[in-house]
Amino acid sequence: MQDRTSDPLIDVSQLTVGMFIHLDLGWMSHPFPLSSFKISSSDQLLILRRLGLTQVRWSPAKSDLPLQPEVTVLPPQAPEAASNAEAASEPTPEELAREAHRRALAAQREALRLCQAQYGEASEDFRSVMDLVRADPQQARAQAEGLTAALLDKMLVEGDLNMRLLNEAAGDRSTAHALNVCIISLLLGRAFGLGRDEMMDLGVGSLLHDVGKLEVAVRLRHRDESFTAAETQAYQQHVAKGVAIAQTMGLAPAPLLIIAQHHEHADGSGFPQRINMDRMSTGARIVALVNRFDGLCNPLLSSKAMTPHEALSLMFAQGRNRFDATMLNAFIRMMGVYPPGSTVQLTDDRYALVVSVNSARPLKPRVMVHDTKVPKDEALVLNLEEMPDLGIRRSLKPQFLPRAALDYLSPSARIAYFFDAISTGPGELAA
Repeated sequence: MQDRTSDPLIDVSQLTVGMFIHLDLGWMSHPFPLSSFKISSSDQLLILRRLGLTQVRWSPAKSDLPLQPEVTVLPPQAPEAASNAEAASEPTPEELAREAHRRALAAQREALRLCQAQYGEASEDFRSVMDLVRADPQQARAQAEGLTAALLDKMLVEGDLNMRLLNEAAGDRSTAHALNVCIISLLLGRAFGLGRDEMMDLGVGSLLHDVGKLEVAVRLRHRDESFTAAETQAYQQHVAKGVAIAQTMGLAPAPLLIIAQHHEHADGSGFPQRINMDRMSTGARIVALVNRFDGLCNPLLSSKAMTPHEALSLMFAQGRNRFDATMLNAFIRMMGVYPPGSTVQLTDDRYALVVSVNSARPLKPRVMVHDTKVPKDEALVLNLEEMPDLGIRRSLKPQFLPRAALDYLSPSARIAYFFDAISTGPGELAA
């Protein structure tokens, strides 16, 4: 984490629009998208003054404070000269197209940067929770609830949300897994219309569903086909150990049930209690489903990873008895047939990477296309929803892409998801 201690302090009363500031409160303790940002409105100033802070750190070099403009007096022009000058300065269609592409690319990069930064702050907060579990379990619970509330504040908004693929996941597998399961579970809960209290329980339970692995030997924390019967039993004990830890944390009954039941199956073939769907809580049925999906996409050995499309297909074909059928169907509708992270071939034969899906209208996702005429770092996202003549023909494993397409699209070895509000701005290309 970058050291901010060298940045000067300023009284909150002296803040103005354009200043780049750093809040030391942590992401979960304030309503802003990030903890470091440039003040852009008087509304933000009002919120900052209501946070109860007396001083904050700010970066003069990153700030954009207004300067007094210099006034240059130009000599009067004859009407004909003025008209010629205007004609000469009018941009050509090519210049207009380049400028539109530049603006769209900048908006696209900024949207991804914001998602990536929010995910990074959530990752830090989760690791802080796990560091506290043994030393101060009650405080760990409070911080887990705070992180969940922060996610909900940014998720429970009017309108649709994009589920988007991130360029990089959290640094360690357990953090990335916990956040993936939590974020996708909350999005599914949102799609089912759960209330805020139910969403809070779902968020805390999904975030901490594997907390019992803290008490399991590192080499036994991830199920492996080569495990002996004794090793499998030791691995499965993370559920009971998780329940015991959750009780010391003082978790409410609903998140406690999620931890206790996240490996149970609808047909009673799960563990540790082998209960069926009728005895599983709603939150546990959601988390069991999402936990399986992320395990297929992000296994311990990346060579065994499935694409998100393959994972959904397998769950539908082979696991319908293992999951609540209504939830599985809703999950597939929300994720889309080709979830973010899927590598695909389009109907015009080009190759593409699915980068985001509108969870309410998932039939045609947004894709980054391999286009030899466009440099990789200038590639725009195509919104297939706005392109009736272009669709997806099939899903492909990354290793079956042509080498040039694989290098261009650079699919990540680890699938990580976040969310943002649907943009109607220039950050995507519709045609």
